[in-house]
Amino acid sequence: MSQAQEFEKVLSSSDTSVAAFDEHKSAVRRIQHFLHSTPAAVPLIVLVLSIIIFGVTIGGRFFSSYTLTLILQQIAIVGILGAAQTLVILTAGIDLSIGVIMVISAVIMGNCAVSYGLPSVLAVAIGLAAGAACGLLNGVLVAYMKLPPFIVTLGTWNIVMATNFIYSANETIRDTDVDIQAPLLHLFALSFKVGTAVLTAGVIAMVALVLLLWYVLNHTAWGRHVYAVGDDQEAAKLSGIQTKKVLMTVYTLAGLIAAFAAWVSIGRNGSISPSAAVTDYNLQAITATVIGGISLFGGRGSILGTLFGAMIVGVVSMGLNMLGADPQWKVLLTGVLIIGAVAVDQWIRKVSA
Repeated sequence: MSQAQEFEKVLSSSDTSVAAFDEHKSAVRRIQHFLHSTPAAVPLIVLVLSIIIFGVTIGGRFFSSYTLTLILQQIAIVGILGAAQTLVILTAGIDLSIGVIMVISAVIMGNCAVSYGLPSVLAVAIGLAAGAACGLLNGVLVAYMKLPPFIVTLGTWNIVMATNFIYSANETIRDTDVDIQAPLLHLFALSFKVGTAVLTAGVIAMVALVLLLWYVLNHTAWGRHVYAVGDDQEAAKLSGIQTKKVLMTVYTLAGLIAAFAAWVSIGRNGSISPSAAVTDYNLQAITATVIGGISLFGGRGSILGTLFGAMIVGVVSMGLNMLGADPQWKVLLTGVLIIGAVAVDQWIRKVSA
C-alpha cells in the first residue's frame, strides 16, 4: 500500500499542462490579422490620410465643415447605390444594372405623379416596387436559372435602359413641374444647418441606410447567411442555408435600394431625366464598394467600408477641384485606388488561406 501511495504522490506532483505550440507572429502578420478581422479599417485609414493630405495642401478651406458636408451631399446617391452593390458582391455576385434601375424608377415616379396625376405617395410606392421587380428578375435568373451574375445583369442593364428610353420617350420632367404637382419627390432635398455645416435629408438617409444594413448584416441570421453564401455557396447549402432564397432576397433588396436612390436623386437633381441612364452611376458604386474593402470574391467586407470608399472618392474629387487640377487626375487616382484595394484584399486573404 505504501508503494502505491508513493506512486500516486509522484503522479500528483507531475506536470499536468497540455502541450501547446506558440506561434510568434511578426508585426506584419499581426497587422494582416487585424485588417482581416476589421475590413473597414483600410478604407478608414485611407480616408483620414486623404483628408489630412488635401487639408495640408489646400489649407483651412478644406477642413471647413461646409466643405466636408458638401462632400457628403455629393456622394449621397453613390453611397446608397454602393450599399446595394455591397449586398450583391458579398454573395460573390455583381449587379451591373443597379444604375439604370435607379433611373427608370425615378422616371416611373415622376410620370406617375406629374403625367398621370397620381398621389405622390402612390407614385413613390410604384417606383419602389418597379425597382424591386427589376431586382427580383435578376435574382430569379441567378438563383434558379443558375446563370452567371455578370452576364445576367449585363443583359438586364441593356433591357432596362432600352425600356427606360422607350417608356419615357426621352422626355425630361422639369423641376418646376415636380415642385408644383409632387413636392414629396423633393423630400430629400430638404436641408438644415448644424453650425456652419449644411446637411440634407439625402445625406441623413444614406447614413441611416448604411447603419441599418450594417446591423442587419452583423446581428441577424440573414446577414450571416449572406456572408456564408458568398464565402462558399456549396458549404452554405450543406449546412442548411436556403441559398436560393438568400440570393433572391439580396438581388430584390438591391433593386429596392436602387429605387430608393432614385427618390434621393430626384431631390438632389431637381428634374427627372431619362438620359441619366448613360451616367456611370453603376461604375461609381462598384468603385466605392471595391475601394471600401468589399472582396470581389465574396464573403468578406463591411458595408461601413463602402461608405468610407464613397467618401474617399468624394474627398479626392473635391480636393483636386479646389486645387484646380486637370479632371483626369481624379480618374487616374481612382484607378490607382481600385488596383491598390484589390491588391490589399488579396494580401489580407492570405491569412485565411
